[in-house]
Amino acid sequence: MSNILETIDSPADVKALSMAELEQLAEEIRARLIVGVSKTGGHIGPNLGVVELTLAMHYVFDTPRDSFVFDVSHQAYVHKLLTGRREHFDTIRQPGGLNGFMLRTESEHDSYGAGHAGTALSAALGMAVGRDMSGGKEHVIALAGDAAFTNGISFEALNNIAMQTKRLIVVLNDNAWSIDKNVGAIAEYFHKIVTNPTISGLHDRAADLLERYGGKTVRHVARKAEEAAKGLIGPGMLFEEFGLSYYGPLDGHNLPLLIETFQFLKKQNKPVVLHAITQKGRGFQPAIEKQKKFHGLGPYDAETGETKPAGQKTYSEIFAETLTKLATANDKVVAITAAMPNGTALDLFRPHHPKRYFDVGIAEEHAVIFAAGMATKGYKPFCAIYSTFLQRAFDQIVHDVCLQNLPVVFCMDRGGLSGDDGPTHHGLFDISYLRGVPNMIHMDPKDEDELADMMYTAMLHEGPSAIRYPRGTGPGVAMKAQPVELEIGKAEVIREGSEVAIFGLGAMLPEALKLAAMLQAEGYSAAVINPRFAKPIDAACVAEYGSKCGLLITLEDHVLAGGFGSAVLESLNVQELNVPLVRVGWPDSFIEHGKVESLREKYGLTAEAALAKVRPYLAALESKRLALR
Repeated sequence: MSNILETIDSPADVKALSMAELEQLAEEIRARLIVGVSKTGGHIGPNLGVVELTLAMHYVFDTPRDSFVFDVSHQAYVHKLLTGRREHFDTIRQPGGLNGFMLRTESEHDSYGAGHAGTALSAALGMAVGRDMSGGKEHVIALAGDAAFTNGISFEALNNIAMQTKRLIVVLNDNAWSIDKNVGAIAEYFHKIVTNPTISGLHDRAADLLERYGGKTVRHVARKAEEAAKGLIGPGMLFEEFGLSYYGPLDGHNLPLLIETFQFLKKQNKPVVLHAITQKGRGFQPAIEKQKKFHGLGPYDAETGETKPAGQKTYSEIFAETLTKLATANDKVVAITAAMPNGTALDLFRPHHPKRYFDVGIAEEHAVIFAAGMATKGYKPFCAIYSTFLQRAFDQIVHDVCLQNLPVVFCMDRGGLSGDDGPTHHGLFDISYLRGVPNMIHMDPKDEDELADMMYTAMLHEGPSAIRYPRGTGPGVAMKAQPVELEIGKAEVIREGSEVAIFGLGAMLPEALKLAAMLQAEGYSAAVINPRFAKPIDAACVAEYGSKCGLLITLEDHVLAGGFGSAVLESLNVQELNVPLVRVGWPDSFIEHGKVESLREKYGLTAEAALAKVRPYLAALESKRLALR
């Protein structure tokens, strides 16, 4: 049997296939995904679930003329295989290779880039309105998972769709999962629809109806299901109340039915929503059995699904274990996550304190205000949200937490470079966007044990605080039996020196120590400081070394603009200290995906690059030495 996938160079090739060939292509795509992602790592579960949906969309519609907008877009691997990137698929998430998400600069078929949830409906509506204003006839299709509908932005878009456009297709890809099992009223609402006995019966009869009634199938099945769902909740379907005609739920793996449904919806002169039921991880048993694990992971065995055994504990795991201990000793400690119990490791906290664990869904803004509300009642909320996702709740941090000086702790996982996930997930901006907010303190640990100390310090602090820590493992230091309280705004001097002072923030401390050793080898006395706090910085420490040293250096896993180095520069200015400061950090650009070590080398965040950057200043130190002789 010939390999059909190897003949697909564009969506036009998909349209030329028979139904039997499309079914074969679906299986070949699954095999390619399972084997390919096993080598690179990635979002295997979500992509296995949308094979037929993506095939049907490309069979009926015409990209790039028509626009596909994928919510989050971590489920766009199938789309990439069908749009001229098949030969490069093995490079996905690899340095210089394909991005793991939709990327406008990568292909004309990627109409909208994404990496965060809840953006598809708003973006698609903007495209549809732009099309209408220009007199265009192209189609805009938004594909969003059910988890995206727990996000407030999705409902803000729903509120406007019927008012703003007459033609938009929304595909609700319902698999009952985000990364973890979906939670809340919206998830329960969708569950009630798909478990309604009348609708389940329609699922079973769909294929038979397709064969018997041909073109009447879609209207018949969809409307009968709609009537059943309406009867389930009384006055009307949720989407109908927003002005969208609802069709479904349909089997999201029934290719003939999906194709006919899209052909029917293509002709509708009204905004519509198609509710498709899919199975996350379909076709790969390990991904079905362990849906949380196989949402996104590193390389695995393509036969068994086994991954390499975990080594030392990650920062996320240390965070969860520490929080569990703090909660055991303090009944006011609560944990909040925005649909990321696995990513933040709070699934390790949940069994110990289930009544003090809250998953609010993909709703970061709500998570922050919810935490603020709990804080007014005497609780100490630890809000575990990735640095890059916390950006979505900036106003709530300012207005609801910091303005009221409430003791909410923001635990920002993935603070710094996030490697293979790329620019949508790099946590490179949190110092900049938080240190200008009054009442906030901002910490960055040098290792796992110091993370525990910072969490303990934050628990005792009577105001807002933030702790950023990297993805993956740290140095692997031994943990103290009990964490200790740190003096807020006090840096730690790791080694003394009199000519150069190096401030190595958080994960960059090892590079600071390496740089100090290199300078020492060249005869320069170099101090190394662990700043601990990005806000407030230790002004006395800056003054001490700014007065006695001829050169200061800052290293940070953060953008230079407004980062820790900028804070040190401001402190020098306020204290009227005229000493050269060399700042090492990420440039004013979005950093691509790749391995952390290679990206640091490329962009100069290494001890070697720092030494080259400071060499011009070392000559001045030599001159100062000569003057003192």
